[in-house]
Amino acid sequence: MTYELYYWPGLQGRGEFVRLALEEAGVDYVDVAHQPNAEAALVTFLERADLVHPPFAPPFLKHGDIVIGQTAAILLYLGDRHGLAPKAATGRLWVHQIQLTIADLVGEAHDTHHPLGADLYYEEQKPEALRRAQRFRADRIQKFLDWFETILARNPDGDAYLVGDSVSYADLSLFQALEGLLYAFPKKTRAVLAEAPRLSALRARVVQRPRISAYLQSGRRVTFNEQGIFRHYPELDR
Repeated sequence: MTYELYYWPGLQGRGEFVRLALEEAGVDYVDVAHQPNAEAALVTFLERADLVHPPFAPPFLKHGDIVIGQTAAILLYLGDRHGLAPKAATGRLWVHQIQLTIADLVGEAHDTHHPLGADLYYEEQKPEALRRAQRFRADRIQKFLDWFETILARNPDGDAYLVGDSVSYADLSLFQALEGLLYAFPKKTRAVLAEAPRLSALRARVVQRPRISAYLQSGRRVTFNEQGIFRHYPELDR
């Protein structure tokens, strides 16, 4: 059965973490965001009255009769099915824990430009965003990336990947988070990565994976923009 991925058109957002896993797995999937009338199809699906387990918001993945919402839950499912997570329970939970921490980082990055809420425009909360971004740059980026660098250093199977000796969906998601931070906060992120050789090597290693490389060069990957989670406002990146 072909996977169907639902997300808002024109955005990488949280859907991109799922796309990277699907691309690495080399499986057939339909990215509904690239289809005609994509937003209408997404909203219609969310409003279906026949779903026993309706997703709260995109991204969500449909696989036959199974519908899964929440990025981390989708990746848990794909990781088990396509060798993107360890088979042992301890390893599976560790990858899932890392993914949830990446989700925390993504949430904090989003809140730098929307600290008061997503229902307001950035321009309506700019003073609060300036203050929130300053703290994020000064402390939070370093704290998160130091933790990921430590995980790589402590991996008993070597520092090539976060868990075990092969790529997991957490590695792909960390790559995406790093790309987002380099877009939104290039000055601070480059400075931190300069002191994090394992993280920098992991980023390069993911780019070189054949299927990921092909996807990044395909034109199907939506570019970062100021409507997504990671946004570059010069005044927030001083």
